[in-house]
Amino acid sequence: MNIFEELTWRGLIADCTDAAELQKCMESGSITLYAGFDPTADSLHVGNLVPLLGLRRFQLCGHRPIAVAGGATGSIGDPSGKKSERQLLSAEILSGNISRLKLQLANWLDFSESPTAASLLDNAGWTTPVGFLEFLRDIGKHFSVNMMVAKESVRARMEDRDGGISYTEFSYMLLQAFDFYYLCRERDCVLQIGGSDQWGNITAGIELCRKKLGRQVFGLTVPLITNADGSKFGKSESGAIWLDPEKTSVYRFYQFWVRTDDRDVIRYLKYFTFLERGEIETLEKAHLERPESREAHRALARAVTALIHGENAVGEAISASEVLFGGGLDGISERVFGEIAGEVPSHRIGKAQLDGEGIGLVDLLVLAELSQSKGQARKDIGGGGIYVNNVRESDPLRSLKSSELLFGKFLLLRKGKRNYTVVVVE
Repeated sequence: MNIFEELTWRGLIADCTDAAELQKCMESGSITLYAGFDPTADSLHVGNLVPLLGLRRFQLCGHRPIAVAGGATGSIGDPSGKKSERQLLSAEILSGNISRLKLQLANWLDFSESPTAASLLDNAGWTTPVGFLEFLRDIGKHFSVNMMVAKESVRARMEDRDGGISYTEFSYMLLQAFDFYYLCRERDCVLQIGGSDQWGNITAGIELCRKKLGRQVFGLTVPLITNADGSKFGKSESGAIWLDPEKTSVYRFYQFWVRTDDRDVIRYLKYFTFLERGEIETLEKAHLERPESREAHRALARAVTALIHGENAVGEAISASEVLFGGGLDGISERVFGEIAGEVPSHRIGKAQLDGEGIGLVDLLVLAELSQSKGQARKDIGGGGIYVNNVRESDPLRSLKSSELLFGKFLLLRKGKRNYTVVVVE
């Protein structure tokens, strides 16, 4: 498949300007395209994956991608899809975020010397040297206020009686258009891709290239992802799902994909993986016949986790998942167990409590708040519902000593099938 057929089959085209002409342009040879990523946080999140992987898909099909870290646009804030103005970031925070984003963006594109080598740029590099009056004269004069107000991202905010839109955010469209103009002029970039909420900004850049350079360039948007139940994609009970493992553990990242709604899983296999058509269609058939097997969910979680965190991380995430479903602890590394500990309640006790004859299991269950009283703890043990390090305990007189600690400092307690607590011994 060529890139257009690939994107169409995967459902990854929301809008495209002059699709026939763009296809003809790509068929005649490699093109340069770009997508921008504003540094509003110190990590990308799963919501950034569709345009980011879009750049990679184009590169795999022989085209040259540019990832733009928005040092300039990020200092303003894009009003698209926002109900209120973003809090402006300090120069120090913005600089730190850009540094982190550059490291992440470099993980998923090929920057090696080749005809399709990717580029990583910061739009502050070409925006900061331009003076305010120069920008107004050379760029602003090509935009009518009527045209800008007609854009959905601006109109929606202007109709908001509470806050409206500031001049700062109103001008964001010009900055993004300037990016496209600069990249077209200096890098022969003829295509910008982004989420469907970027359509107004992208078409503004197309118009600026036409007026100032006399060139036809193109815009292509990918769908904004929403879950089948109408909820916002990329959120969990604990917040956004980040690509940085320090912000979202690999275990939690893996579980986010495993828990995908049955109605979304095939769609997400197309959006977020590089699995080939035949493989996805096989998974779809299995999913329709035996949805309870969750084969498609596991394939999705494995593929995306491997893509973002590497193959080794997949095995660790699966091992951690098995532990929290009653699996054994053999072979679990301290790092993986640490991820488990971060996902369940914890209780801290002093190491001295395990000296001598140790601490009674009954007492520990009460301290860890798994049982409400010593009497209830004895009933829980007698009923076969208590596990220590995922081994069932049946003796209410059982004591625990330092020699039984995992990695010299942990005990994993479980009541029933899913009620876990990690005891941290200090």
